[in-house]
Amino acid sequence: MSSTSSQQLDIDLGPTGRPMPQFPEPAPLDSHGPARIISMVNQKGGVGKTTSVINLGAALAELGRKVLLVDLDPQGALSAGTGINPYELDVTVYNLLMERGHDVREVIQQTSTPDLDVLPANIDLSAAEVTLVNEVAREMALARVLRPVADQYDVIIIDCQPSLGLLTINALAASHGVMIPLEAEYFALRGVALLVETIEKVQDRINPRLEVDGILLTMFDPRTLHAREVCQRVVEAFPDKVFHTAINRTVKFPDASVAAEPIITFASSNKGAGSYRQLARELIARGAAA
Repeated sequence: MSSTSSQQLDIDLGPTGRPMPQFPEPAPLDSHGPARIISMVNQKGGVGKTTSVINLGAALAELGRKVLLVDLDPQGALSAGTGINPYELDVTVYNLLMERGHDVREVIQQTSTPDLDVLPANIDLSAAEVTLVNEVAREMALARVLRPVADQYDVIIIDCQPSLGLLTINALAASHGVMIPLEAEYFALRGVALLVETIEKVQDRINPRLEVDGILLTMFDPRTLHAREVCQRVVEAFPDKVFHTAINRTVKFPDASVAAEPIITFASSNKGAGSYRQLARELIARGAAA
């Protein structure tokens, strides 16, 4: 065998079929803030948005970053998944969006994970889309809510509902970056073009600083030809935007959700926990997080 062939065999191809870079452990921070705000967006449900927000947030916190997770889905799955019962709360993100006189600092909840906080939501938020339509600067309501605490965190991650409605537009208007979780499945791939078109409209009309931080392949099963083909098509369409890290399927994710804690702490040695730790390092290495 030639030396060239030997070198080719030594290359570590990652789950996306590309050479896998090494993402080093980032240096600790001397101070915190201002936050980079990232929206986790896909108008298709069931693609791992909330799971990714919780576990990426926990992995960033494990690296010494102060992280705020914002629940912008009326289902309140993010809140419940971090051990908060949103239906016991008198004030949530809905009240902050729709009413004056509330202090966002008093609404933010601490989680059992150090340096990981949550701004909770519940079913009340479902009324916000209708009510916000009549508000002045309705697309900027969430940006106004987050402004007082942006300097206290290194990363703020917004869990958006599975739609491209006014709440999602608010998230994009408040954000520096967008992460698109994408199930490695053909029908999930079809909606990406519409989502990218919406992001470009927000860039043009509301928030010119907004950029796509990356597409994250989720529920990935490298054993199936279909998943590998979808992955290849995504990389061909968005060569510089697909994260090298992919999140494989594992039964530990729903188990962690039932336990209301991140997989980082629920099953620390699980491959899924390792994937989100790698994603956190990759995000920082890309400059998309402090």
